Amino acid sequence: MKITVVTPSYNQGVFIKRTIESVLSQGIDDLEYIIMDGGSTDETVDILKEYGDKIIWKSEKDKGQTDAVNKGIRAAHGEIIGWLNSDDIYYPNAIKKVMEVFENHPEINVVYGNANHINEDDIFIEEYYTEDFDYERLKDICFICQPSLFFRKKLVDKYGFLDDKLQYCMDYDYWLRLGKGERFYRLNELIAGSRLYDDNKTLGARRKVHEEMLTMQEKNFGKASERWVYNLAHVIVDEMGIPRIKNERSNPEFVKTLAKVSTKEFLKHYKYIPWNVMKNIVGWYFQK
Repeated sequence: MKITVVTPSYNQGVFIKRTIESVLSQGIDDLEYIIMDGGSTDETVDILKEYGDKIIWKSEKDKGQTDAVNKGIRAAHGEIIGWLNSDDIYYPNAIKKVMEVFENHPEINVVYGNANHINEDDIFIEEYYTEDFDYERLKDICFICQPSLFFRKKLVDKYGFLDDKLQYCMDYDYWLRLGKGERFYRLNELIAGSRLYDDNKTLGARRKVHEEMLTMQEKNFGKASERWVYNLAHVIVDEMGIPRIKNERSNPEFVKTLAKVSTKEFLKHYKYIPWNVMKNIVGWYFQK
């Protein structure tokens, strides 16, 4: 069984060598590694050239990360697809463990594992929060770390490619689309390291990420999960510079502002305020 790993890349020369080595060191004979680079102007292309025929790569202008991943999937010959960003890594033997699941469970089309957040120097920060699969829970919280998930390529024929209109939550959107009809298998093994640092795209645009998250959920379900509306409200208040101190209730200004912003966001996205949300907001606003 052949696996294709796809890496989208743009000006990640500081990390991409570590990413490539983490893939090529997996000890998988039938592995195809495709890197779709968006026309990097740093040292990325020189690094790619060092690997000769060990990798397949192309460097040209694209429409962004999502477009690059889709290009890689279209070019893939593997039955199994993995997607690893150019600043993330696989841990040793990760792909072997994943492939064993696919080989032993032909009825399973999606496998995901555990992951860590790591810093620029590959040092452990924290475990990525992961749960056993439950589709209703997935609507409220993305408990699947993107580089830890693999799927059979045949699913693209059924569910299509990643939505290239999305720039931040295209992975979460795809998991939600697949989850409508597929059973996900959780492999309780450490698979990937997902890098967090100041220039990271997601960390650098928290409000845009959460606003896109709501738009994506509205597209898929008609309205967004209440939890994601609350999450956006928290981000907005954080950006106002109002400190939470130890917890929300220790700073009345934060709590009352959060109540106001949550009200505004629910009216914007729901056109009304659900009764349980109203009780929460009133409780926050009038707490002592």
